Order: sequence, then structure tokens, then C-alpha cells
Amino acid sequence: MAGGKNLFGIFMLKLMVLALFTLHAEGQGLKVGFYKKSCPQAEVIVSKVISDVMAVAPSLSGPLLRMHFHDCFIRGCDGSVLLDSPTNQSEKFSPPNLSLRGFNIIDRVKLALEKACPDVVSCADIVALVARDVTVATKGPFWEVETGRRDGNVSLFIDPITPVTGLPSFASNISVLKQSWALRGLSTKDLVVLSGGHTIGISHCSSFDSRLYNFTGKGDTDPTMDPNYIARLKLKCKPNDQTTFAELDPGSFKTFDDSYFKLVTKRRGLLQSDAALLDDPETRAYMIQATSRGSTFFKDFGVSMVNMGRIGVLTGSQGEVRKVCTKSN
Repeated sequence: MAGGKNLFGIFMLKLMVLALFTLHAEGQGLKVGFYKKSCPQAEVIVSKVISDVMAVAPSLSGPLLRMHFHDCFIRGCDGSVLLDSPTNQSEKFSPPNLSLRGFNIIDRVKLALEKACPDVVSCADIVALVARDVTVATKGPFWEVETGRRDGNVSLFIDPITPVTGLPSFASNISVLKQSWALRGLSTKDLVVLSGGHTIGISHCSSFDSRLYNFTGKGDTDPTMDPNYIARLKLKCKPNDQTTFAELDPGSFKTFDDSYFKLVTKRRGLLQSDAALLDDPETRAYMIQATSRGSTFFKDFGVSMVNMGRIGVLTGSQGEVRKVCTKSN
């Protein structure tokens, strides 16, 4: 009987989560050019700041792209990942978000926008626009970003690490990944396409060292990873290394291209969640297609980013437009 109650509880939790994320899953209230009259130069200002930043700190492209994902997957795309907490109890301080960088860049963009158009452009929209602009700056695709999001004022440490509804782990298997995307109204295609964002950026050795040294707790390696790649990674990452980084897409980690998919299909995906994409026929087929001459990856990436940018948005009179991105008004 107790087991039945537990199953019912899990079922109800999933229903509530689904209702939460699909309430505004279609991005009602968002549109391209939302600030056309209220702040005509908004996107130009964002682009200029990001262009200046990328000229001196191109390594921030990956973290700034990932910030949009971390924001949207928790409470929807409401800028909650940006909020500070005097007791370190907001999302920003939760373990999955400790590797995020570039918060000061978001602040820099916000400051420039506030000078031009005070109290108009939301921090949630800034995160979305910055994600597009760092992609373009690294030779990736351009897409029209829907804007009109409002900022949330709730940000909880526990949310990113809550089972089922939290951020999917870098060690997630394909079933968990598909479930996580589906809970947010995203498709399996969105999952594999957005994973392609790993073409830029780096990861701590601690995020994948179990694949090199202790995959099943017996001092073994991950049999699904290319042994030659394992040998190369061991030269860089020693056991229990908490400080060293490795490139997610060796050789072109500062360039947005399709080489991530080529690496994963050769069993050289860095993270377990990368390798998991080979375990589903749809995601595997897409990766093969993405490396072919007729690849639609760049176009698809823009479409999937728009889809993700619609998750759980606050619009109209909901939420607020923060004056400072790190604190509620």
C-alpha cells in the first residue's frame, strides 16, 4: 500500500511540474522586437557589449550560453539564476550553478541598457539575448530572439538539485535527459540540438573523472569511451582533480561548429550525458546527420533556443523588471 502511495505521489509531482512549465510553454506574450518602441537600440547595445567582451575574453562564450539553459530549466526563463542571497541560498549558489561564470557581464549589459532606457529591459531578456550574441561571436548561427520576459523574484538553492525537476546532471543517462526535457515541453530533437552547444566551452575534470578512474566503483574506466581519448585525458586530469579544466570540444572549443557531434559519434564525448546521446536512435541519427553535408544544425539550434526561451516565462504584469539583475526591486 505504501508503495502505491509513493507511486501516486510521484505521478502527482510530475503532473504539477508539467502544469508549471506548460502554463506559459508557448511563450505567450513574447515576440520578436518587443522593445522596438520602448528601447529601440536594446539589441544593438547588448550586441556591442558582448562584442567588446568576446574580443578580450572569448572563453566566456560557453558559460554565458549555458547560463540561459540554467536559468530556463529552473522556474522558467525569469532571470532567477542571477539573484544574489545574503545567506547564499539562491540558485546561483546551488552546486550545479557554481561553475557558471559571466554574471558580471550580465551586470555590464544591464548597466548600459539602464543608461539608455531605465526600467525597460528585463534581466531575463538580457540572458536570452546574450546567449544568442555569444553564439554569433563564436561563428555560430544568428536567430531572432523573442523578448518580453519579466523577471521573477524567487530563487531557491534547493531547486536546481531537486530530483526530477532540478537541472539534469552531467552524469545523466538518456532516459533522465529525455524526461527532463519533456517536463519542460521540449522534444528529443531539442535535447540533442541544444547539447550541440557543448561545441564551445570547458568542463572541470571533476565532472567526468569517474569515467577515467572509477566508473563502476572498481577502479575501472567507462567502456563506452574511446580508450585512446581516455589516455589523453588522464595526462591532463589526475584522480580527484578539482581545479583543472578540459575542453568540451578539443581543438575548436572557442568556435561554434559541428565538431562536437563528430567527437561524440567517435565515442569522445567528454561528459557521460554527451555519450548518452548515442543510446537513443533519434539522438544518434541526428548527430550523424549533423555532421553530413546537408546538416541543418545551425538552423535547428536557433529554433531549439527559441523553444527553450519560452519555458515558464513571466509576461505582461507578472514579475518585475529589475533595476539591478542581482536583486529584486
